[in-house]
Amino acid sequence: MRARKRFGQHFLTDPAVLERIGEAVALSPQDKLLEIGPGHGALTEVLYGQCGRFVGVEIDRDLITPLKTRFADLEVVNADVLRLDFREVFAGGGWRVAGNLPYNISTPLLVKLFGVTDLLHDMHFMVQREVALRLCASPGNKTWGRLTVLAQYHCRIEALFDVPPESFNPSPKVWSQVIRLTPRTDKLPLADPVCLDTVVRTAFSQRRKRVSNALKSLTFDWEVIGIAADARPDQLSVEDFVKLANALASRKSGGNDK
Repeated sequence: MRARKRFGQHFLTDPAVLERIGEAVALSPQDKLLEIGPGHGALTEVLYGQCGRFVGVEIDRDLITPLKTRFADLEVVNADVLRLDFREVFAGGGWRVAGNLPYNISTPLLVKLFGVTDLLHDMHFMVQREVALRLCASPGNKTWGRLTVLAQYHCRIEALFDVPPESFNPSPKVWSQVIRLTPRTDKLPLADPVCLDTVVRTAFSQRRKRVSNALKSLTFDWEVIGIAADARPDQLSVEDFVKLANALASRKSGGNDK
């Protein structure tokens, strides 16, 4: 299989792994599915024909015609998935998403998808195991960071199974993991998602400092908020970051820290 390095292509070829992904996704006839990066159609073949609507987004234009020829009812979109308007793509809501994510876009793509979880039923992805560990981390762990906080605020995350390098062509240098992300229906009240991203991004840009120093530019009243000013950013919980985000949003709207 021809793989293009600039697209971060590593094609999944292991039939046993593909079957396990299909079983994990467990499509039904009423489902609407978006597959990110169908490539040569290995996972597409496992999932095809099991749902009411199937859309594939593929950046490599040379793969578009073979996909359309092989899967007549597949709606193939030749585009960079990072440039799509997901509000438009997922119009009507209830969408399911699956794919073997290129390592070089997995983090920005996940962050973008977190912004439209209200339109999604669930997501099943193959990601680099390092990314999966970050998504599933706990406070106090060195892998706890911006991606973790955003992911766990928006979704419940399950690590399903590991996948070795030899399951791909060409083989990557690292292990991968299949994960399931299910949008939360019990999200903590958040005044402004932009404020959450601002707080988390700023805090983890200086993760070794006390949080009061890392967030000095945002001037919080730590006693009023009720968070220890001498804690490190990686010791704060998702709830702590939401409190900070809401305090920032309140101040921006003319209120006080709460």
